[in-house]
Amino acid sequence: MFLYHYYDAKIGPFKNISDLSVGDAKQLLDEIRKERPDCQCAKRQESYVEDRIYYENILRNEFLKKGGRMDRRIPHYMVVEHSPWLGTWYENSSFVKIPIEEFDISTLSFTYGDSHPTFSSRVNDGKEYRKKLYTYNEILKIIEKYGLPQEWNNDGRYGPERYIEVHVWSDETIKKYMI
Repeated sequence: MFLYHYYDAKIGPFKNISDLSVGDAKQLLDEIRKERPDCQCAKRQESYVEDRIYYENILRNEFLKKGGRMDRRIPHYMVVEHSPWLGTWYENSSFVKIPIEEFDISTLSFTYGDSHPTFSSRVNDGKEYRKKLYTYNEILKIIEKYGLPQEWNNDGRYGPERYIEVHVWSDETIKKYMI
């Protein structure tokens, strides 16, 4: 299994908006909206920064309940295997591809789909993977049962899940790939 991180080549990988203060994060999003209005990041809702903090708190609390190891307050984000859709998010799209064996799996958590709709009160379709965070061994069972979302729902026609999101709660492996 490979984990992918998509990013704008002009900015570099693993630049996490959540590492910024709320004010700086909002300012950065405003700059992106002005400078690159056609990129996916420019289309985020006005409440995105606050929403992200809310969902990251859920991820952190759920991962703590599962006994996960957190060396970071907020995770780095990756996805399981290649996501054609995420490859279209940036004007100068690039990606980092890392074998999962390079990670300490006790520092990884997963959601089947993006964490925002996974934990959103607006998505209530009864699917078993809603409102759930998984460990590595748990997500393997879900993948076995449902496959990879990008294989059956890359265009989002069947719901919000288009990839499996990975939350990397450590810089240990990531720092090797930062530019």
